[in-house]
Amino acid sequence: MPATFPRDRLFLIAGPCVVEGDELMFRVGDHLARLAERVPGGIIFKASFDKANRSNAGAHRGPGLDAGLAALARVRERTGLPILTDVHLPDQCAPAATVADVLQIPAFLCRQTDLLESAGATGKPVNVKKGQWMHPEGLVGAVAKVRAAYEVARPASTAGCDVAVTERGTFFGYGDLVVDMRSFARMRAACDAPVIFDATHAVQRPGQGAGGASGGAREFIPPLALAACAAGADGLFLETHPDPDHAPSDGPNMIPLSELDALVEKCVATWELARR
Repeated sequence: MPATFPRDRLFLIAGPCVVEGDELMFRVGDHLARLAERVPGGIIFKASFDKANRSNAGAHRGPGLDAGLAALARVRERTGLPILTDVHLPDQCAPAATVADVLQIPAFLCRQTDLLESAGATGKPVNVKKGQWMHPEGLVGAVAKVRAAYEVARPASTAGCDVAVTERGTFFGYGDLVVDMRSFARMRAACDAPVIFDATHAVQRPGQGAGGASGGAREFIPPLALAACAAGADGLFLETHPDPDHAPSDGPNMIPLSELDALVEKCVATWELARR
């Protein structure tokens, strides 16, 4: 079985921020399925059934666990793409694992022991996002928790726990993020895991949008993604939407679907050139 997070080929995690209606999900999923033919390491479809860490109480969160997983299952069946979704609570991990091929730990929750252990215990691949306040080596403990739970749940497994770590920028002041390109090499060495760059949340401006919601500067997604491919990231994470300005969540820091292919093709070329 091929690795979920290969280190010898660029792979991509992409999709809308949150689960929406079937029409939107199928449109994005079909597009990504076509694009996957040009991504050497493949594409994992990403959407969250719940966005539990919104800035405002009235912000859109998504359809919830049951309806969200059902929607993701329909995308998986239609497109054949593997599915990734966020989990926020320990008791969400087991049901999410019945549909999702990969579980993701949000950055704000990367030190939550019960959540990390529950994700590892499912035996599914896990992507752990680095908290915006942490140095690269700070994820070592989180990765160890996931791996230890996996080994307890599946002691006879010879494949080992498939875990990746994601860089999404570090807080700079109160409303901006910066990306230290040294982080990819440092995280890989410390965690012994593939390193992903989240080029869309890295341009987020927490609390700087309308009404106190998070803003973003999507014009910086391409240069940061290309720089990360040259600097050593193993994979990319790109949230995308046909109409980001009207997306229910994280629109200011998503790349328009119409611009995704050109960027990904440049990233593949840059990644391969940097490793020759």
